[in-house]
Amino acid sequence: MVEGDEGSARLDRVLAARLPDLSRSRLKALILAGAVSLKATPVRDPAYHVASGDTITIEVPEAAPAEPKGEKIALDIVFEDDDIVVLNKPKGLVVHPAAGHETGTLVNALIAHCGASLSGIGGVRRPGIVHRLDKDTTGLMVVAKNDMAHASLSAQFADHGRTGEMRRGYMAFAWGVPGRHRGTVDAPIDRHPHAREKMAVRQGGREAVTHWEILESFTGRDGKPIATLLACELETGRTHQIRVHLAHIGHPLMGDAVYGPHFKTKANQLGPESQAALAALGRQALHAYLLVLEHPRTGELLHWEAPLPEDLLLLQSALKAAL
Repeated sequence: MVEGDEGSARLDRVLAARLPDLSRSRLKALILAGAVSLKATPVRDPAYHVASGDTITIEVPEAAPAEPKGEKIALDIVFEDDDIVVLNKPKGLVVHPAAGHETGTLVNALIAHCGASLSGIGGVRRPGIVHRLDKDTTGLMVVAKNDMAHASLSAQFADHGRTGEMRRGYMAFAWGVPGRHRGTVDAPIDRHPHAREKMAVRQGGREAVTHWEILESFTGRDGKPIATLLACELETGRTHQIRVHLAHIGHPLMGDAVYGPHFKTKANQLGPESQAALAALGRQALHAYLLVLEHPRTGELLHWEAPLPEDLLLLQSALKAAL
């Protein structure tokens, strides 16, 4: 029953206050589906203003089974409890089912690993997923195992450390050497106007901010600077953000066939060992090495780091050998 201080409040806000284990998005979906009633009459408007004394009835159906099927795919899990899974994603693993990748995804592996506990807020195609890495980007990801964790993590990713403690750090091998030790790319990102599978820096796009710092620089066969290992941290989380931003400032990722194809001939300036390591890489040289977040239930600040995978270690070793 709606109490006096709740009178005239929005329906979705009253429910959110009364049912903290259900996310706002889940409650909205239930309201729109007619699962919330006042005096036995379904109310499908989340913004409906309730009155003091109203009796609200909500029917929360059993979570619909995810369309993707569970598959026994090995996962490199670095942390797990009842609320979250943190894993080190390998290259070549697609995060969620999509056209051309209906099976063999991280979601398929998670369904098999987590079973009924997996959060469904992300939708049946993306249960538990609050952020993603590109197919050929390696590194740390966190997955929500229930609605409460999903809501908390989603809020942290939306904030990206502006008011909280979340941090996401990447190691990026990029062509060329920036003219200063560290910097920030603040450039909006949107869909490419002509190639819809790509993103691009575009006026009027969504805010995107990437901070970078040089960790190492490497020289080519002629002794001139040719590549850099950068540490990048995200202040926003746009699709392909680091790949787009580094290409935008003239330092695309090594091995990035989408955003750095015009740098392909630069490989000829590498030593033989570096050329072989880059050719064997077969992907963009990007690894999510750092993840810091607040545990959704306890509020404890958690910190994980994942070392460079073998293929990037081989690239780094070959580039260093040319010095």
